[in-house]
Amino acid sequence: MRFRGILRSKNVKGLETWLNDAQRCGLFAIQRFVRTLRRDIETVKNGVTETWSNGQTEGQINRLKTLKRSMYGRAGAELLRARMSPLSSIAEHGK
Repeated sequence: MRFRGILRSKNVKGLETWLNDAQRCGLFAIQRFVRTLRRDIETVKNGVTETWSNGQTEGQINRLKTLKRSMYGRAGAELLRARMSPLSSIAEHGK
């Protein structure tokens, strides 16, 4: 079974078989990939079997980093805070 199919079918037993086969393939890059996966195999297995994702969190972090980069050198923390949360700045002025 190919690696992509293992991920799509959430087949942990197939993952173990694929890792063993890939380790014996003789290609250095594949062998290094297998070693990397095996370093944290429990996390990899959870990633294969679980249905949830941290994509929303990663997206928010990416948005924040992009905003910080665009604001670099323009102004202080006050402008950054206002850009990050327009509703919170409205609430602060309403006090």
